[in-house]
Amino acid sequence: MNKNYKSGFVTLIGRPNVGKSTLMNRLIGQKIAITSNKPQTTRNRIQTVLTTEDGQIVFIDTPGIHKAKNKLGEYMVTVAERTLGEVDVILWLVEPTTFIGAGERHIAEQLNRYHTPVILVINKIDTVKKEELLTVIDTYKDICKFDEIIPCSARTGENTDDIPAAILKYLPEGPQFYDEDVVTDQPERQIAAELIREKALRLLDEEIPHGIAVAIEQMKERSGGKIMDIHATIICEKDSHKGIIIGKRGAMLKKIGTQAREEIENLLDMKVNLQLWVKVKKDWRDSDFLVKNFGYNKKDYE
Repeated sequence: MNKNYKSGFVTLIGRPNVGKSTLMNRLIGQKIAITSNKPQTTRNRIQTVLTTEDGQIVFIDTPGIHKAKNKLGEYMVTVAERTLGEVDVILWLVEPTTFIGAGERHIAEQLNRYHTPVILVINKIDTVKKEELLTVIDTYKDICKFDEIIPCSARTGENTDDIPAAILKYLPEGPQFYDEDVVTDQPERQIAAELIREKALRLLDEEIPHGIAVAIEQMKERSGGKIMDIHATIICEKDSHKGIIIGKRGAMLKKIGTQAREEIENLLDMKVNLQLWVKVKKDWRDSDFLVKNFGYNKKDYE
């Protein structure tokens, strides 16, 4: 290990649906965080680790900062905002637009309260012409004191290699926090639950996914170590939602299960027998007890 080795914590922030999880998966080189085109996909702080010859970067992917509408929303926003003062570098992801809305201005206000180095990452540059990008950079450069501005596309990988090198400039010298082969601190159960939730988010209607959680009831390897049995429950808020999640003759639930099983098999590198059930817990997102029960710990934001 070189004597100027650096290590530190970096948070990815931005409004919901700006591509934080896609970028993190791209930088780490494998899928850890779930992605979908619906807002508020990420609910927990997910730590992933990138180890290079020059340093180790621990990424914290937070929920998107947005105006909270219920207990779960409050939890998500508090977790996101609290990390700003706890890290060595902040990556702020934005879309390539010349309109800076109230959501972005709110984030800029939060950032200006801290002295943490901020790197502005303008994502989705594959969706605009190169000349438009200069105007975008010009629009953003004055709303906050940025240490770097990096335009990139998390989807195609364009310019994403520039990001780790830029981060390392601002990290303190120090030893590795994790072994070189570690890529996440997330337990397998939690990633499995999130992959099931991702498939539901992608396949279901607009309104339902916000009101679902996934609980892993059992995750047990069969003797011989070739098959993992997973029993999971999708929790929703209304009886009508339950019917939609199950679908006609169970077709939708089967589709969610099939797609999730394939990804979990890739994650665990073994065959998976996935059994899914659906339960209704009315208004669980407004219950402190149920929010905690489904894995969102209140201690994380006290």
